[in-house]
Amino acid sequence: MLPKAVLFDLDGTLLDTARDLGAALNNMLARRGREPVSYAQYRQIGSDGANGMLALGFPELSSTERLALREEFLLEYRQQSHDQSVVFDGVAPLLSWLSEHNILWGIVTNKPEAITRELLPGYPEFNQSAVMVGGDTLSERKPHPAPLFYACEQINVVPQHCWYVGDAERDIIAGNQAGMQTVLAAWGYLLANAQTADWRPTHVCFQPQDLLQLLHSKHNM
Repeated sequence: MLPKAVLFDLDGTLLDTARDLGAALNNMLARRGREPVSYAQYRQIGSDGANGMLALGFPELSSTERLALREEFLLEYRQQSHDQSVVFDGVAPLLSWLSEHNILWGIVTNKPEAITRELLPGYPEFNQSAVMVGGDTLSERKPHPAPLFYACEQINVVPQHCWYVGDAERDIIAGNQAGMQTVLAAWGYLLANAQTADWRPTHVCFQPQDLLQLLHSKHNM
């Protein structure tokens, strides 16, 4: 059966933001006379956002010390032009298909809400989003299921009739705990040694086109 709504993570699922996240980190490193990190290094932890980037760039610091750098990183990231952040191939027709079939869709991300709201208008593909929940919209964030419950409340769809799509373990944990069908976006920012089967997603899709095909199959049942 088709879902009544599909919720998506943002970074590494709908939008490839790794290069802008990496640029923000490398600007911080340059100011401190430190060597930059490579694309290959930072892409695989892109879903971990500011915390992951700072852990990569400043591994010698404690988590508390890195927390003191978080605002600097977020400011640096906001100052990026974001012209290096692009919608993943296949996402636009996927979202169009959902809208054409009256299936609500929205975004639940751990990215701060204000930054997300600044970013999204630059991508017309996201204009039909029915809901957006950021990482600080509530007191809890993924892997806690609360943001997913909140999103469902906003669009008046029960979680059992909703799918959640994301590329990180926290996404699958949150969706499973919310009672949703979960889809691992394996086109996203996965570590090479990630034990994704242990996360127990309902479905695994290697490209957005795979998810569209899955929805097609449910539609034709």
